[in-house]
Amino acid sequence: MAGDDLFSASLEARLARQAPLAERMRPKSLDDVVGQAHLLGPRGPLRALIESGRLSSIILWGPPGTGKTTLARVVAAVTERSFVALSAVTAGVKDVRGAADEARQRLAQEGQGTILFLDEVHRFNKAQQDALLPAVEEGILTFIGATTENPFFELNAPLLSRATLFRLEPLDKEALRRLVDRALDRERARAEPAAKDLIAELADGDARAALTTLEVSLALADGGEVTLSHVQEARAGRVLRYGRDEHYDVISAFIKSIRGSDPDAGLYWLARMLAAGEDPRFIARRLVILSSEDVGMADPMALVVADAAARAVEFVGLPEAALNLAQAVVHLATAPKSNRTAMGLWKAQEDVASLPQGPVPPHLADSHYRSARSLGHGVGYVYPHDDPSGWVSQEYRPREVAGRTYYEPSRLGAEAAVADLLAERRRAASGTGEELSAGKRRRTVGGAAEAGEGE
Repeated sequence: MAGDDLFSASLEARLARQAPLAERMRPKSLDDVVGQAHLLGPRGPLRALIESGRLSSIILWGPPGTGKTTLARVVAAVTERSFVALSAVTAGVKDVRGAADEARQRLAQEGQGTILFLDEVHRFNKAQQDALLPAVEEGILTFIGATTENPFFELNAPLLSRATLFRLEPLDKEALRRLVDRALDRERARAEPAAKDLIAELADGDARAALTTLEVSLALADGGEVTLSHVQEARAGRVLRYGRDEHYDVISAFIKSIRGSDPDAGLYWLARMLAAGEDPRFIARRLVILSSEDVGMADPMALVVADAAARAVEFVGLPEAALNLAQAVVHLATAPKSNRTAMGLWKAQEDVASLPQGPVPPHLADSHYRSARSLGHGVGYVYPHDDPSGWVSQEYRPREVAGRTYYEPSRLGAEAAVADLLAERRRAASGTGEELSAGKRRRTVGGAAEAGEGE
């Protein structure tokens, strides 16, 4: 037993010397944790639960490098519980049940509780998540799950209902600067103020990224002071990334920027998505949708441009197709905006869902088959092309929804001309229902348009 303790101590000492800087800098207490003041400050809810001994199962949700694993380890240390770590990438139901059995034995024999830390819990499927529930409900162990993805998208409702969700925020520049200063003190090294500021700037709120950059910069400095050029060299080839939740946030910002007619913001979010490896076909599909939903008839060419960009993505591919997407973004952002087409569809869909669905009016019904006339199909239909204007006043809907207006064009862009045209026709339809020529009426009383005039 003593030999095992000596071996463990030797291993820990060796790891302390050889582990990456980010690992060596892991806090040992709550006061050592940098950032997350909203959770761990003097009145923070997570601190209160930990220090009062009332901590139950929790889920830590936040971007990489915000301290999820660190917090789990600190919680275990503060509460003097055994710490068991599993990764959802490699662990399965058998591993979870094994950890629960060991926790049960530990509690019975030693009186010590267990914290089961499951990293990337969002990767567990429903069956794997369900395997956690019995041990959590019995209080055999305290479950701490870590996820970079929105848990409301990825985790089962039963598991969410049995855990308290805490959201970790990216570290601000001040917190990252403190972390860098602390690491420099530990390593007995120096860095220019501008170099430390740049590390904090480039880390994007990720403590691990900041410490990794510092470690590479220290190696490049080779015992000397870390300079701005060392940091720039260490961060060459910066890679952007985001998870599923931020995927939705970024595309939302992208769409809202274009809808808000800001081409610069649209191009920024486009560049950010492309840098993060977003599927260009997904971006193109969103542009095609936006062209009808937010631009619509104010600029009928918007749909053509968006569709052309989508086809270019398939035909040209990245990186060159980024230019086609950029052109579509600028066109849609600078185009006049109207959502009246979309609103018209939504209103019509509401009526279809809530009002009686009347039959097709007889004069609009198919009249091309034998005996259709005897059913009244096509009787009274007026062929618009017979009128010099190409338009005649007649009802095209069931009486249950006759006269209801769905499409109300705006006065923006090309839609203004459409608004004038429809206003004129609606006035004519409401006040001149009998203005059709007597000859035309006579021609259609006995039957609909003659063969060749179409339906």
